[in-house]
Parts: sequence; structure tokens; C-alpha cells
Amino acid sequence: MFKLSKISYSRYLNRRFHSIRDQISEYCWKQLQTITSLPIVHHEGYVCPLPSNHRFQMMKFHHLYNILIRDGVISKEKQVIEPEQISEKLCCSVHNNEYVTKFFNGLTDATEQRRTGFKWSSGLVSRVRYETGGTLLAAKLCRERGLACSTGGGTHHAFPEYGSGFCLINDLAVTAQNLLDTGLVSKVLIVDLDVHQGDGTAFIFQNCPEVYTLSFHCQNNFPLKKQKSDLDIGLEHNTTDEEYMRILSDYLPAVIDHTQPDIILYDAGVDPHEKDQLGKLKLTDEGLYERDMYVLKSAICRGIPIATVIGGGYDNVMDLSARHTIIHRVATQVWNNYL
Repeated sequence: MFKLSKISYSRYLNRRFHSIRDQISEYCWKQLQTITSLPIVHHEGYVCPLPSNHRFQMMKFHHLYNILIRDGVISKEKQVIEPEQISEKLCCSVHNNEYVTKFFNGLTDATEQRRTGFKWSSGLVSRVRYETGGTLLAAKLCRERGLACSTGGGTHHAFPEYGSGFCLINDLAVTAQNLLDTGLVSKVLIVDLDVHQGDGTAFIFQNCPEVYTLSFHCQNNFPLKKQKSDLDIGLEHNTTDEEYMRILSDYLPAVIDHTQPDIILYDAGVDPHEKDQLGKLKLTDEGLYERDMYVLKSAICRGIPIATVIGGGYDNVMDLSARHTIIHRVATQVWNNYL
């Protein structure tokens, strides 16, 4: 299945796609000229202050980046590109104007804030804008280079009119819609392997044939009320590496071949891990590595550009941060072998 050579893939990509020069800012374009390897989208602004006992491990974005640098997986000078903050206008392409205006300007009430899991702050708004901008930039970069990874993203529980489950603006949805609106693509496949269903994304695109949503998730887990993705695969508690990969290989190639997407957006959540505090599945580090490798090679071998985001995960911050680097390690291997 995975037999496309490095040279043939590059020729295929160059023949199929055009430059993104007019689709990114001058600031990002200048940065891109120094990127000679796998593009990694990262910004210090992915982090904002939270209470010390907060369930969401905000510092994971810093730690996973530092681990990648420390271990020599990525080079700051040759690979890292900073995104710009997403605009209110682009957020409104998939979200209700009133909701976006309230969130950007600190007008959400206490009930709305409790639903998101965050108390509002200007720093939170800034963080969300950088993260969403990072996902969009990674998607545009992967069309230029074949593969790109953000060190954040995957806020798939945000609905058009409200945030939910630590998700304020749906970065995957904003990105997919912008790619369509600007004519960069005509078909998007969102592969969501976070342990929780991408309910917000499914709802947003429920009547949009240009975006196909695929969700692999633990069936008896948050959210209690599931939405209807184009394809939902609800997994049983304690699903192991072997069973997970059997099911993934049964469905993913067929979905890709059926949809023939121009781009794949991949949510590589690590909360299916056996040690995750909220996941309820039994994947190991090796299982996550095999999963990510299978997804990336399934795209690359077909000449389909793919952008990755890190998705969810709940554990002590250093173990979690290291776990989130798996997708970047896999992407580096794929880049070196195929691109």
C-alpha cells in the first residue's frame, strides 16, 4: 500500500497544487523562505495563565515544543514558523457573529464560561486566536510542502453559538471553511482520532458535502449527546492497540478513496492512551505511534497533503507533553522518507 517513492510524490504534489503565496501574510511568507524541512507551526502565545489546579494542562504547548527541540526532533531555525492571530471575520465563517463578538470582547456570562471550562480573560482570547491561526497556517503550508504540523489545535467541541469542553473557537472548522472559501481546495477530509467525538465539527458540517467528517472515539465518553459525523466509529472501553488498528485499517483507506479529498486535517489526540485520565481506551505509546504513522502514510502515499493538530490529552503535564510529541516524531520520519 505505501510504495510511493520520495521523488514520485514530490512530482505529484508539484503537478497537482499551486503556490500559497497569495494565501498567507508577508510575515509568514518571509518565515517560510527559511524553512527547509518539515514545517512546524508554533507560537509562545498558545499558552495563557490558568489556575494551578485547572484540569486543562495549558503548559503542555510549551513543554512539548521544548522536548522536540531538546531531543533534536526539530530545528527552530530550519523548521519553526509562527502563525498570526485569526481574525474575528474568519471565526464568523463557522461561528455565530454574536458569539464571536461576545467571546472576543469579554461579554460571555458565567454560565457560558462554565460550559467551556475556562473563565474568560483577554489572554485566553489571544491564545485561542493564535492556536486557530496556527491550524490554518499549517493547512496552507501542507499544501505547499505536503505535510505540516502545529504544536496546538484540535478544538473540536466548539459549536457555532457556544464553546464547550475546553474549546472556544473550532480551529478545524474555521480552517476547512477558509480553504473552501478561498478556493484552495474543493474537498476536505477531517480525520478526528481524539478519544472524544468531534461533535462541534460534525454539527457545523452536517449539511456541507465539501467537508467529510470521520470520528473515531470512545462511545461511552464525553460528549454524552453525540452528533452525526459523516462516519462515526464508536469504540468500546479498553480497546487495545491491535483492535484499534484493525478497525482503523478497515475504514480509513476506504474513506480516503471514496472522498478523494484535496487535503486531510488530522486531529491526533493522545487521550486514547491507556494512562489518560479521561480516555477509557488502552492504546500504548507504540499504539499511538503506529496509529499516526498509518494515517500520515495513508495520505502521503496517495499524494494528499495533510496537516496535523495535537488534540486532547489528560495526565500529568510532563508525561502528557511527551506523549503529544509522538505525532511530530512520526511526521519527521514520514517527511524524511517520502518528502
